Amino acid sequence: MFVVTDASGLDPADAEAHEGVRLGTATGRAVVAAAVLGSGMTMLDGTVVNVALATIGKDLDASLAQLQWITNGYLLSLASLILLGGSLGDRYGRRKVFVIGTVWFAIASLLCGLAPNPTVLIAARVLQGAGAALLTPGSLAMIQGAFVRGDRAKAIGSWVGLGGIASAIGPFLGGFLVEYANWRWIFLINLPIAVLTVVIALKAVPETLDPHAPRRLDFTGAVLATVFLGGLTFALIEWGSAAAPWAIGIAILAAVGYVVDERRSEHPMLPLGIFADRTFSAANAMTLVVYAALGAVLFFLVLQLQTVGGYGALQAGMATLPITLCMLLLASKGGALGTRIGPRIPLTVGPLVMAGGALLLLGVGEDVRYWTDVLPGMTVFGLGLALMVAPLTATVLAAVADEHAGIASGVNNAVARAGSLLAVAALPVVVGLGGEEYADPVAFDSAYDSAVMICAVLLALGGVVSWVTIRDPGV
Repeated sequence: MFVVTDASGLDPADAEAHEGVRLGTATGRAVVAAAVLGSGMTMLDGTVVNVALATIGKDLDASLAQLQWITNGYLLSLASLILLGGSLGDRYGRRKVFVIGTVWFAIASLLCGLAPNPTVLIAARVLQGAGAALLTPGSLAMIQGAFVRGDRAKAIGSWVGLGGIASAIGPFLGGFLVEYANWRWIFLINLPIAVLTVVIALKAVPETLDPHAPRRLDFTGAVLATVFLGGLTFALIEWGSAAAPWAIGIAILAAVGYVVDERRSEHPMLPLGIFADRTFSAANAMTLVVYAALGAVLFFLVLQLQTVGGYGALQAGMATLPITLCMLLLASKGGALGTRIGPRIPLTVGPLVMAGGALLLLGVGEDVRYWTDVLPGMTVFGLGLALMVAPLTATVLAAVADEHAGIASGVNNAVARAGSLLAVAALPVVVGLGGEEYADPVAFDSAYDSAVMICAVLLALGGVVSWVTIRDPGV
């Protein structure tokens, strides 16, 4: 049950306000607009930072490890804190936490844009991820909580569609800013978007919260989750250093402490009992390996195109556009197919098709030709992703009771981001990259082929896991 309040945060007395808002009203449009603008900022950053990495590395004289942290610092705090962000919104108000997250994200974006060296940029990216952890779950929760039940599905569809546009323009906008202005503008452009988002949210979006949300929040669990992911990520990126074994030890202790805390807590951030469902656990295991490969493919491809292929930032950003177009045009059809035939086949075939697309990208090298070496692989990869995404979300949500739908979605979101985080941390070490080698075309070209092959294997593994463990309803 949700409590809806007016823009001032006070519970209205009339019953009509408690029924929620309608999609076609001014308030309904404002809720969707605020949610799209807010989540669109995070989507934009997700698509443009990879495009800018090579330029940032040259401008700030950053090592490969520092470039990894520029990507992973954001993913680390986002993956670690997203469940806590959702809980804060349920407890104190979705709009309030959403606005705080938006302001936080904007301030962190300003720090990113002004960063004088890699260390400051990494720290600002960690802060940016923390703001996104407040903002991301709130964008969907505002829609879920504010709209009348009959309009929620349409409102969520509008949110997904308009948010997809933000993803689509990301490569164009990011590449243009990096190539024709300055890489710092990929962060500074968030400031006017954030101002507009906050104005709309405070002026027109009703406040909602969960009256049954626990009064005590699991901050201990959030800290332990952050220490675990941070320690593991540090060990992978700094593999071979004297500090790596200590980081692994700290990560193991934090993982044990997290499990103990979640089992003992009266109000755990993550009820471990939901993993007793085989389908839920299997779907998240598949998510981990598939999104690890997805994150690594995009990380290596964009650098390969610039370092080895001689692409500019705008060209490299546009090269990934087929994935976005496939998602925009076909993701809903993938969901409809999963509803009609069950999730097992889409969740098996999707990753296998993505593996085929990854193998087609092995042709990207010094004499790269977009129409034959990049477009086919990106298109096949995008087709597999579009086939898989909606059935995966539906499977995760269907595997748990309705009251755990929010936490199930949050877990799957966190697992996906953690997969990308760990892959971007580990794969450069595995394929022999380090230091300044990312700027050496010969060294990077050789490492790229090995990384893409590993990603193809991970994707194939995801398909096998789905075939073996996922069962269609009624089977």
